Amino acid sequence: MNRPGSPAAARTAGPTATFTLSLDLELLWGTLDLFGPERFRRACEMERGLVIDRLLAMLEEHEIPATWCIVGHLFLDHCQPQGGQVHPEIVRPRHRWARGDWFRHDPCSTEAQAPLFYGRSLVERILACRVPQEIGLHSFSHVIFSDAGCSRETAASEIGASLSAARGLGFTPRTFAFPRNGIGHLDVLAEHGIGCFRGPAPRWYERWERPRGLVRAARLVSVLTAATPPVVKPQPGPGSLWNIPASMLYFPNHGLRRHVPVARRVRRAIKGLDAAAQQGKVFHLWFHPTNLANDPDAMFGGLDAIFTHARALRRQGKLTIAPMAAIVQRAGVVG
Repeated sequence: MNRPGSPAAARTAGPTATFTLSLDLELLWGTLDLFGPERFRRACEMERGLVIDRLLAMLEEHEIPATWCIVGHLFLDHCQPQGGQVHPEIVRPRHRWARGDWFRHDPCSTEAQAPLFYGRSLVERILACRVPQEIGLHSFSHVIFSDAGCSRETAASEIGASLSAARGLGFTPRTFAFPRNGIGHLDVLAEHGIGCFRGPAPRWYERWERPRGLVRAARLVSVLTAATPPVVKPQPGPGSLWNIPASMLYFPNHGLRRHVPVARRVRRAIKGLDAAAQQGKVFHLWFHPTNLANDPDAMFGGLDAIFTHARALRRQGKLTIAPMAAIVQRAGVVG
């Protein structure tokens, strides 16, 4: 089954300007190491139900093939200890902020009993979308690849376990998004057959070593001023690996960010789409589906406006819409 990783549409002629959308699907795995399983439980419950269904319906309506970068543990419908250890195949990271065993919150049960830790049926729903979606990886358990506590062995075990779980669903992912956008162990990705990854946007504040508070503040200013986001081109990495940098985060509507009108996010994204069409480059929008859980009507309304503009540009022959793997396939840099 090759559908999620090798869309045939990538091989057709058309404009070089491209809109690509990447989604980081984590459920609780994205915040377990920082906050445990309770702080974002309600948001993840909304994500798994209302948000995913509504998002898939919108992608079908606008005929948008997105790239879903999914935590590998969500490919499973159950797990259990082996020899008294949870996931012994994973070499534990040594992140300084994490306490206890890395899998201490893993319920070792089933998707029916713990649906925020397992997601096999959710992945099957994405694969069943009438507009073919690409499934990529977001590590196995949200280890931070750029941190010194993630050894090469840890990174390799995370990718290997993710690929093994994906093969259980009948496909082999070729795309990767780094947890918390922390770039690391690119050679390990290349060795495991990953063809492309999402790198940071070409902005000074998007570098991993910048304080997170500074990055968030700078992003906020960019949206408040509706600054045109960067448009990008694929960049070569180690071996056959290619970087498709981000252009813009469609950030959530909570905390201080709830005071920013959704219309500002939309205006900025439309500027990015127009810039891509004019320059023959890529506008790469990304977000976590859970970003849509706060004030979902407003957030989905903004997303609908962005998709409507992208669709109009495509209809005019000025833009193509493709998942990440298709971009590098189209350029002839990935077989």
